[in-house]
Amino acid sequence: MPQRRKPESTPLTMSIDDSDSTAPLVTVAGDLDFTTATPLRTALDHLLTSQPSTIVLDFGGLLFIDSTGLAVIVHAWREGHQNSTVIRLRSTPRFLETILDITGVNGLLARASREDERERPAAPA
Repeated sequence: MPQRRKPESTPLTMSIDDSDSTAPLVTVAGDLDFTTATPLRTALDHLLTSQPSTIVLDFGGLLFIDSTGLAVIVHAWREGHQNSTVIRLRSTPRFLETILDITGVNGLLARASREDERERPAAPA
């Protein structure tokens, strides 16, 4: 019987621009899944300790997300909500919008306006 191979995944890359300490920008690219979610969760937890008014998550380079990746987003929202930190998404791929809609998470998260995206471009992840 042929052995099943695990599909190749794209490594997760992220960069953090905290030049605006009230609204740090986290740019995420690649696959956000069970094998790659921990560094993002750790980075978000660290940012949340300084209680910024907003954390912007730029998902323009996101290629895939599984339930573990979605759980990181929900965790950030829950922790931020307790400290009045808004989790704002921008450059959200259509597949992620669909997942957020289906799971009911969409209504919890703010969206960046087009003006916000032009004023502060994403850093390379």
